[in-house]
Amino acid sequence: MKKICAILAAVGMGLISACGGGSSTQGTSVAGTVADGYLQNALVFMDKNGNYQLDSGEPSTTTDANGAYTLSVPPEDVGKYPIVAIAIAGQTVDQDTKAVVTSTYVLCTPGNGVSGTVSNFISPISTLLREKMEANPGMTVTEAMTQLRNQLGMPAGMDILADYVAGAKTGNNMSEYGTMHQVARQMAGLMASQSGLVMNGTSTNVTRFRGMMGVINANLPEIAANYQGGMGSAFMISMQNMMQTQLAGIPTTSFMNFSSSFRNMTGARYFWNYSGGTMQPRSGSMWSGRMM
Repeated sequence: MKKICAILAAVGMGLISACGGGSSTQGTSVAGTVADGYLQNALVFMDKNGNYQLDSGEPSTTTDANGAYTLSVPPEDVGKYPIVAIAIAGQTVDQDTKAVVTSTYVLCTPGNGVSGTVSNFISPISTLLREKMEANPGMTVTEAMTQLRNQLGMPAGMDILADYVAGAKTGNNMSEYGTMHQVARQMAGLMASQSGLVMNGTSTNVTRFRGMMGVINANLPEIAANYQGGMGSAFMISMQNMMQTQLAGIPTTSFMNFSSSFRNMTGARYFWNYSGGTMQPRSGSMWSGRMM
């Protein structure tokens, strides 16, 4: 038996043999980073049943001081399932502020539909991209990225799923990545502000979560245009109040279809127009009452 074990190890069959016990498939490492700003001590896992919460048998880890994570997953699962990150109140540290987050919220990446691998940078931007694809089963990653670029007023060809924290420091489009970082911070702030309605500990009410992301999606051009005012601005307070009212009206025990909140539109003309030589978000996209 010992000789057989030695032969299996030598030929690299990826089996861990206990010689009298069982064997298991060796995992593939999937590494990435979690950010609003980089998030330390966030819970990260491969969400195999799509419920946005960690269940038995799902590979998991926590992020380090740089927001980095590494999951060991079966090779056949890479690119098949989404990866979810949960910023946990009282545990996760936002490196932008060096403070522990006070409200729990969920971030994620798409799984199925991403060519070859998962998108390893997890942020509010990647979360919205995933929800676009969930609501529009025929939408491709390219279409979702194009739509997000247009909603944010970003130049064509810019990698919308790149690490915007690092991108703001060096390389092409530094200014645009800096803007994306600040917009993502406002998105995370909106998500955290609805924690009491969306989260139960680290468990997620999927229907309310998707409703929340639908409101953010419908108003993303305005968020991008008003990010400099921060969470204390009149616009962001109005957004929080609108979301609070609408999400409170969503039953916690039934499924709702929010596809109308994630319409598959890829032209910039849907989101922006010129006013005085400056691109401005089109008015009236605050969907008060239309989400229901």
